[in-house]
Amino acid sequence: MEFLHDLWSFLRIRKKFWLLPLILVLLVFGVLIVLTSGSAIAPFIYTIF
Repeated sequence: MEFLHDLWSFLRIRKKFWLLPLILVLLVFGVLIVLTSGSAIAPFIYTIF
């Protein structure tokens, strides 16, 4: 939780709000890969990349 607070402080203080969508997209892709790695839809997800 402290990491998220530090990250938000960095973005707010240094006015780097353009990094927030990039971080969110990378997080979504990471969660998608982890959750579908053992399922039957994994081959369909990997064709996107």
